[in-house]
Amino acid sequence: MSNDNPKPEDINDPAKLSANEKMKTDSRGLRGDLSDEMADSLTGAIPEVGQQLIKFHGAYMQDNRDRREERERKKLEWAYSYMIRLRIPGGDLTADQWVALQDCCNENASGDVKITTRQTIQFHGVVKARMKPTMKDFDALGLDAIAACGDVNRNVMAGAYPDLAPYHAEVFDYARKISEHLLPRTGAFKEVWLDGEKLEQDKPPEDDPLYKDIYLPRKFKIAIAIPPHNENDVFSNDIGLIAIGEGDEFQGFNVSIGGGFGTTHGNLQTYPRRGTIIGFVPKDQALDCVWQIAAVQRDYGNREARNQARLKYTVDRLGVDFFKGEVEKRCGFKLEEARPYKFTYRGDPYGWYEDHHGEWFYGIFVENGRVIDGKTAFGAEYNIKSALYEVAKTGKCGVRFTGNQNVMLTHVAEKDKKALEDILKKHGVDVEAASKARKEAIACVALPTCPLALAEAQRYLPDLISKIEDVQDKHGLKDEAMTIRMTGCPNGCGRPYMAEIGFVGKAAGKYALRLGGDYEGERLNQVYKEEVDEAEALETLDELFGEFVKNRDGEERFGDYIHRTHFKGKEFDGKAIAAQAVAAE
Repeated sequence: MSNDNPKPEDINDPAKLSANEKMKTDSRGLRGDLSDEMADSLTGAIPEVGQQLIKFHGAYMQDNRDRREERERKKLEWAYSYMIRLRIPGGDLTADQWVALQDCCNENASGDVKITTRQTIQFHGVVKARMKPTMKDFDALGLDAIAACGDVNRNVMAGAYPDLAPYHAEVFDYARKISEHLLPRTGAFKEVWLDGEKLEQDKPPEDDPLYKDIYLPRKFKIAIAIPPHNENDVFSNDIGLIAIGEGDEFQGFNVSIGGGFGTTHGNLQTYPRRGTIIGFVPKDQALDCVWQIAAVQRDYGNREARNQARLKYTVDRLGVDFFKGEVEKRCGFKLEEARPYKFTYRGDPYGWYEDHHGEWFYGIFVENGRVIDGKTAFGAEYNIKSALYEVAKTGKCGVRFTGNQNVMLTHVAEKDKKALEDILKKHGVDVEAASKARKEAIACVALPTCPLALAEAQRYLPDLISKIEDVQDKHGLKDEAMTIRMTGCPNGCGRPYMAEIGFVGKAAGKYALRLGGDYEGERLNQVYKEEVDEAEALETLDELFGEFVKNRDGEERFGDYIHRTHFKGKEFDGKAIAAQAVAAE
């Protein structure tokens, strides 16, 4: 910026604020007219302002896009329904909670639970009349959906696997602590969904020291990684926390800021960004540090253009040094030098793992996070929905979601291992059935429910993986682990920008092909081809796999090979590209 010491009041012109900003300040603590709008039985939809406001309550209005033409032909309203995303820090549930959630999904939603890439779950197909009953079911289980979406801190992720370090449980609990520390203070959720006491019209909403009445300029995401595992793609988050320990003692976090993936096709001023490590914070100062980072983003983030509102753009606009200095000034302490760490993998391990306290955990593959029964693209009758339900009914384990859309059975006693394993086998749940590439693949929901989707993702990627496996097998690479990810639009929910092979939806059957991310999740990939269909994608990978086998350097990974040879080892720099785009205009 031209101003070396910008002030928050200098950042946004009050006359140019986006419509979402007025919606937030007029909402009376996220209440708006949601209670009345959800009670209107004449339509399955709600007005535009309500559609934006309901996101803060963990829900999106959607419709079944497969049925639009049919509904229009019959002169009917689109088949509106709602997606609800739960707030589950670290993705941890009890067995009883999982059983009840499956029952709730069968009764009130589509019946198929979706595990997200943020270590929580979504219900799809909840019609308006079932929204309050569903939210009340969540409340009865000690769960909620507040702040799972919207311009607030969303579900906090944490490394799922307990064998990573002797201090895993202590680090893992920070997901809950941070989630509670950055939770909106409004009573709107209870008022709208749980028949709580209504705020009188002449009274101001609850005081919220962090969010005030303006909330954040855009969504805000935090993830915790425990080296050497980087399942949560820690550098893809607004705040990434890398747990640092010595021996058996957890010491604190390396802090990364400004990661984020959402872009707009054709707009070079929008770009994915890898987070920047700004230092180390001791564990007893971590909560204050993340609070103050969010507060700086609240005060300095762009509220005029939502496609420039994420923290990544604030950091690039102000500069890392200014942002760090502002955080330190507000915290009242300096961040220490970042500590050494090393990531070696991102994919989930499967099968049995013992923690440092003698408890057992079992990792289970769930393709693209879809908890459904039936035949899979890899040829197996894989009834994961029935298996998890029966396993949880025993009460002999907990359930935890991973950042790779998979499931872990938690806190299993040695004596109960065989009984649970027998149930899984009975339902065809074999952790060895899928290939390495399939088990490391991720896809967002996309069609038919996501209104932003330009192309398929979770419905299509399993079949595409089968075809990619054939190409891998042709070159002797079927046992080579590669990260393959797909999203139906450029928002990046499936984290395709840090994949070795990333597909970003552009139109029906068309994707931008991005290559050259690293296996460990520390480097962004780059556009290799602006648009490919399936045939061209497979032809391109066939050519590149052949080249890779012939010219790879020792045990070099596919993404590293592409980065070295086709991108000449140059890192992606979205800020520089954006500056060039502005200059060209």
